[in-house]
Amino acid sequence: MSNLSVQDKVKISFSINGREIEGEAEPRKLLSDFIREDLGLTGTHVGCEHGVCGSCTVLYNGKAVRSCLMFAAQADGSEIQTVEGLAVNGQEHPLQTSFTECHGLQCGFCTPGILMSSVEMLNSGEEPTTQEIKEMLSGHLCRCTGYKGIIEAIEKVCKPNACKEGEN
Repeated sequence: MSNLSVQDKVKISFSINGREIEGEAEPRKLLSDFIREDLGLTGTHVGCEHGVCGSCTVLYNGKAVRSCLMFAAQADGSEIQTVEGLAVNGQEHPLQTSFTECHGLQCGFCTPGILMSSVEMLNSGEEPTTQEIKEMLSGHLCRCTGYKGIIEAIEKVCKPNACKEGEN
């Protein structure tokens, strides 16, 4: 039996968006809450808190994970990327630009999680099919767009001319 009480904090350190951080978190503090509350990175949204909606998705060692299903302590020693880490030197990631051009967002609540899962897919080096994009999106709930613009935005990044402006 551990001598650690619920109030005791554990030391954690990891890289987030290329920056090394050190902090303390209660053993049961969720990674999503640590990112938002302790680090002030509010682009990671929290929706259902059950891993269903996908809005809290971040990259954990390059893999898309639901940060509401992980404890902050589990991130110790890892590399985390959030939506804030997509832009480099003020230059948007091509997916961010494409989402705007293809009308892939409306309210934007689900967008950070979808972007992070899409980045994982694109980082694989494979050119995803429309069906593979739809399967990836099946883990994300969006109430505003109907997914058409989202699919086109992702396709535009891996297949030029997939989104033809003015057709949406």
